[in-house]
Amino acid sequence: MAALNIFEKKKPAAKQPKAAKQAGPPQSGGGSLGGKTEKGQPRMETAAIQHLIRPHITEKATDLASKNQYVFVVDSSASKREIGRDVANKYGVTVLKTRIVNVHPKKMRLGRTQGMKKGYKKAIVQIKMGEKIEILPT
Repeated sequence: MAALNIFEKKKPAAKQPKAAKQAGPPQSGGGSLGGKTEKGQPRMETAAIQHLIRPHITEKATDLASKNQYVFVVDSSASKREIGRDVANKYGVTVLKTRIVNVHPKKMRLGRTQGMKKGYKKAIVQIKMGEKIEILPT
C-alpha cells in the first residue's frame, strides 16, 4: 500500500511564528533609509543593508591605497552616503569623500559569437590620514 502513497500530495509543515520585531520609535512612511522622522529625531536603521559587493583590486587601485583611497565594486542602487556609511561600519574608519563611477557594459566577441560584458558601479572612498583598510589578507 505504501506504493500508492507516492501520488498523494504532501501537506506542508506548520509554519513557526516569526521573531518579534525590535522595539523602537515608529518610523514615518516609506522612502529611503536615513533622514529624520516627523518629530525631528534620527530614523533608526531597521535592516543592515550591505551595498559593498567586493574590493576592486587592480594596479591602479593599489596605487590609490597609498593616497588613502580605496576602490570597491558596489550595488548599482547605492548612493554615496550609503557607501560611505557601509565602509565606515565594516572597516571602522572615517570616510572623508566618496566618488562613484558607472562602468558601462562592453561588447565582447569570441569568433562569430557576440555578447555583452556586464557593467557595474564602483566607488572610490577616501579615508582619514593615518587610518588604513586591510583588504588583502597578509
